[in-house]
Amino acid sequence: MHSLPQLVEPYWRTSTVLPSFSPLTENIHVDTVIVGGGISGITTAYLLANAGVDVALIEADRLLNGTTGHTTAKVTAQHDLIYDELLHHLGIEKARMYYDACKEAMQWIKTTIEAQRIDCDWKEEEAYIYSTTDASFHKLINEWKAYEKIGIHGEMKETMPLSMSIRAALVMKNQAQFHPLKYLQTLVEIIQQKGGKIYEQTPAADVEQGETLTVITRQHKRLTCRHLVVCSHFPFYDGGFYFSRMYAERSYVLAVQSDKKYPGGMYLSADEPKRSIRSVNTPDGELLLIGGESHKTGQGIPTIEHYDALRSFASELFPVTAIPYRWSAQDLTTLDKVPYIGPMTTNTPNVYVATGYRKWGMTNGTVAGLLLSDLILGRDNRYSELYTPSRFYADPSVKHFIIQNADVAKHLVEGKIEVIVRTPEDLANGEGAVVLVNNKRAGAYKDQNGTLFLVDTTCTHLGCEVEWNSGDRTWDCPCHGSRFSIKGDVIEGPAKQPLQKIE
Repeated sequence: MHSLPQLVEPYWRTSTVLPSFSPLTENIHVDTVIVGGGISGITTAYLLANAGVDVALIEADRLLNGTTGHTTAKVTAQHDLIYDELLHHLGIEKARMYYDACKEAMQWIKTTIEAQRIDCDWKEEEAYIYSTTDASFHKLINEWKAYEKIGIHGEMKETMPLSMSIRAALVMKNQAQFHPLKYLQTLVEIIQQKGGKIYEQTPAADVEQGETLTVITRQHKRLTCRHLVVCSHFPFYDGGFYFSRMYAERSYVLAVQSDKKYPGGMYLSADEPKRSIRSVNTPDGELLLIGGESHKTGQGIPTIEHYDALRSFASELFPVTAIPYRWSAQDLTTLDKVPYIGPMTTNTPNVYVATGYRKWGMTNGTVAGLLLSDLILGRDNRYSELYTPSRFYADPSVKHFIIQNADVAKHLVEGKIEVIVRTPEDLANGEGAVVLVNNKRAGAYKDQNGTLFLVDTTCTHLGCEVEWNSGDRTWDCPCHGSRFSIKGDVIEGPAKQPLQKIE
């Protein structure tokens, strides 16, 4: 078995030189402030800047350093087994609108690439959802029937170009993949050319509402504006209790070298655990991206075992010669699996939110940019009702709201009563664990040099107890998905404050 590398980001983050931007150092006034430098924030800023709007984009860390920078970069309307579910819960009209919105987003990306002559490895592929068991086969049949009712062009096949034994596969043609950073880097350059302002290392901390909106940064700088767009993955400013209306999942990717030629296509299993397969050309040759193993953040088996499971799966399909990269991503899912895009609340018509893309950020994030820019520019958009965050469908929203918040309560209690037996002295170099320090629960990590990092394990969001993530070396909250570094710094919200350090 090939050993797993130390945590390495996707090749496009390690091989692409992105421009850097200074932090905000003075108070400014613009028409629109966008918080969050992922695909939805950049797309919104690009569209508004092209329309002549005075816009400022601020990012807490570096642009494209979060979920967008860790995408598998599929541009597709085939979002797993979603259309049968949407058909039953939202109706045929809204299910069709969801497909149309994704298809239009894909076309917009393609048209933009052609118009701006962006060299970003755009490649059209067939997308497959495949079944290997009786249970998933029946789900696949239902999805195909939903395609037919909605009017989606799909095809059922008994075989795939990829050599593996399956029951059936549902194909959606003319989907695509690309290099996300090359694409978005060009949009960033155009935003600047059009007069847009971009600031990195500028975390937003709060919002004051009045005749104008004021975004206050953690460095106490102020951005006054008419419109505010919150695209910060998990909304930094939560005016609508979004932490209780979404849940966070982690998933994992291996970039695999093989001497077996890849037959083309993008593949996703209908079975659990999920398996995603596609190829990508890099300066070092072709790599296979093997993804899956989704689970709720902070819960389940030791996370390093998810990487091991993907490695075993890859070895069953291909002769693996090396695994140069591995990484993980975090995605948010809404109660009805449709993203929240639009006014944050009915009482804040000029504060907008875009979040909850599940694992389909390339299309859903583009949908968000197109919809939000229309709302700010006062243009009609036929998808506004479908994505409005104020929507509530009794089925499935009530069911999932109860399930997710009952799970939160369960983990809140379990973390408080867990029996801890280990101490910091028990840890080997490179190991982390929940330990006892002065008879209290603490998080400990000992690096390769033997330096010990100790933090209080109580999440600063709502008080759940974080768990050690051995695959990514982070402290993850099982309740709402907040993540912290070994030093306690916030990596993912909704938490805003770091874990308390223990000396």
